[in-house]
Formats: sequence, structure tokens, C-alpha cells
Amino acid sequence: MSDKQALLGMNMEQLQSVVAELGLPCFTAKQIAQWVYQKGVSSIAGMTNLSKTAREQLSERYEVGITPPLQSQQSEDGTVKYLFAVRSGGTVETVFIPDDDRATACVSVQVGCKMGCKFCMTGRQGFQGQLTATDILNQLYAMPERERLTNLVVMGQGEPLDNLDAVLTATNLLQADYGWAWSPRRITVSTVGLRKGLQRFLNESQCHLAISLHNPFSAERAAWMPAERAFPIDEVVEELRQHDWSGQRRVSFEYIVFHGLNDQPRYIRQLSHLLNGLECRINLIRWHSLPNDSHGFRTTSDEQMQAMRDALAHRGLRVTVRASRGQDIDAACGLLNTKGVESEK
Repeated sequence: MSDKQALLGMNMEQLQSVVAELGLPCFTAKQIAQWVYQKGVSSIAGMTNLSKTAREQLSERYEVGITPPLQSQQSEDGTVKYLFAVRSGGTVETVFIPDDDRATACVSVQVGCKMGCKFCMTGRQGFQGQLTATDILNQLYAMPERERLTNLVVMGQGEPLDNLDAVLTATNLLQADYGWAWSPRRITVSTVGLRKGLQRFLNESQCHLAISLHNPFSAERAAWMPAERAFPIDEVVEELRQHDWSGQRRVSFEYIVFHGLNDQPRYIRQLSHLLNGLECRINLIRWHSLPNDSHGFRTTSDEQMQAMRDALAHRGLRVTVRASRGQDIDAACGLLNTKGVESEK
């Protein structure tokens, strides 16, 4: 990677500092922002309404910061998984998911992850580094399908609330009038429920929130998701109860269904008890098996997925079954990246 500083990821105030430092006219900051965030130019040389001298000065120390993916896999259902290099080292995955008139990007926020969830391929890598706002935005700006995107989920590799500064910077830039001017309702941020980061996110962002739940019993959840020991799910839910979810902003709970492990009646009862009275949605997700899995996680049947949905709905909960996508490629989160990491060892 270049040692020049990337313009992608800078807000207007930072761009104004750049042009002031170079002695360029103040309006140049707005011109740069338009080229980077609205037109998606890949090089400073392409900023044709800047003078040649200004472009040369800018190029001495800065670059746009958009770099193409290293690798891609395309599913027969149209889903595409990309592998991107991170400026500080390592690689991360990004997924493009087309669905009729919607097109969603799922982006990563860390190289590896600290959370160590037993069912997550990324957790096997351990934590290797934080992504910058530049790295996060590059996954969108360098995506060939960028112009088709309608929604974003910050739900790829890593824990978003463990890298909250970069996540907020990236999502705020997408919402800025000099960016894509997106509504926060087009963006969903996922978390296992880091309490301190959660409080800050709820106060500083209006984006949708998704909680990775997967098991409503604390002791069992802790065995699968070590973060439960520090941030119990019942405390997370209690924190969410302090906020108003009756408007357009949404909180949802992600629930991977494992055959014979968390799909039985007692889990349905406990989910109903845990979320009783909270305005929310539960997304039931089909399990994508991992290679060399020693924890006994197995995919459940379509019939059991539907039965669990119906049982939860009967108890008054809003439930959807998320369609499985990309099953003919390395669909599980972190799988494509982990293969690359392991091949280098």
C-alpha cells in the first residue's frame, strides 16, 4: 500500500484542513469531496476542475485511497463475495447481495475479531487489526456494483462496536450531503452487544441496530459467544428498553438456527420471555456449515425453520426467515479470507 494519506474517509473539516495546509482556495475542499464521495474518482489526476498545480500539490502527499478487490467469487443467485486488502495489512471480505429492487453490501470492520464466537470462521483467526474509515468505505467505493447499492449492513468480519470511531465516521460520510446523502434507515450496524459502545452508538447514530443473539440462555450463550460473560444479553436488552423504537429506527435480533441446539420449545419460550414488550424483529438465519467444525453445529431443515418462525409469531413476536444466499460459494462469514490466511502459513 502507498504511504500517502487517503482522502477517502476524510470529512469536510479534515478536507478543509488539507487545502489550507497546501495554500489552496477554501472552495477546493468541496470540489475534492464531490470528486471523492459523489463521483468516485480513483485518482487525483481525474479531478479536472482543480488546477494542474493544485492536483500536483495534492498528489505529493495524498491519494484518493480507492483500491480494487484482490479476488471475487460469484454465486449462481447473483451474490458476490469480494476479498479486499487493508491499508495496514491483512485482508477482509465484503459481500454484494442483490434482491429484486434492493442491493445490499455487507462490509467488514476488523481484520479478524476479538469476540471468539465458536460458530464464526472469523473468530478462528483471532484479532489482527482495526480497519480505518478509509478501509470500510473502500469496500463500497471499489465494489463494481456500487451504483446499484440501496442498503448497507455493517455485519461482516469483526465487531463494529469495538471499532466504533471508524464505523461512525464511515456511516456519517455516507449520510453527508456531500457524500451519498443516504438516510440512516438504509444502514444497519450489527453487534454482539458491547455495552459501552452500544450506549454511544444509540446516542450518536440513527442507523438501525442488529444484535447477534443466537441463544437466549446466558450460560449457553457464553459457551458459544464469550462476550456474553462481560456483556450479558439480558443487560443488553434492558439497555435497549430505555430507548424508543416505535418510530422508523429499528432494532432486530439475529438468530442462527442450529439443528437440535437452539431450535427447541424451551428456546422459543425463553426468547419470548427475554424480548417481551420490546418493539423488535427476530431474523432467523440458516446455518452455513464450516470446515473442521468440532462444536456440533448442524444445519436445520426448512420445515424446522418455518415451525420456529410460526411458534415465535404465535407468541406475538415479529419474525422473518432470512433467505440463504451464496450457498455455492464460500458463503460463511470469514471463510474466503480464512482460506487465504491459511494458505500463506
